[in-house]
Amino acid sequence: MDFPFGRPQAIANIHGADPAAGPIGTVAFYCRPTGTLVAANICRLPQSGPEIFGFHIHEGCSCGGTGFSETGGHYSKGNCGHPRHAGDLPPLFGCGGHARMAMLTGRFRVADVIGRTVVIHSQPDDFTSQPAGNAGEKIACGVIHPLRR
Repeated sequence: MDFPFGRPQAIANIHGADPAAGPIGTVAFYCRPTGTLVAANICRLPQSGPEIFGFHIHEGCSCGGTGFSETGGHYSKGNCGHPRHAGDLPPLFGCGGHARMAMLTGRFRVADVIGRTVVIHSQPDDFTSQPAGNAGEKIACGVIHPLRR
């Protein structure tokens, strides 16, 4: 795997409901002195529409269930409302079915999200609607695991 920011402390291997045709990729999590660096590298995203996808960390610890229903709601520390959940991340902007994104956040530490899920939604988050931003169906998911040495 190519990790442009060095070796991450945790990673989520992303997959769609159809592993042969749906989205795939990785989301890496790095401890930094000022927060947590989150870096996504996703391919095989749908190319219909504007190619903007909701991107969140969810409370659940499994990508199981119909439509990834076991992921639960957005990860939230301190019962904050949307879009102030710790798991509310910037949208992924696709380009020909591919998306790369890196962002730094102070909303959580890497250790806080290990065992939780990363979810990609079919629509962009509107950052207003409660409780989850009206981001459409869950099209891909991955469980965050510590990266073994």
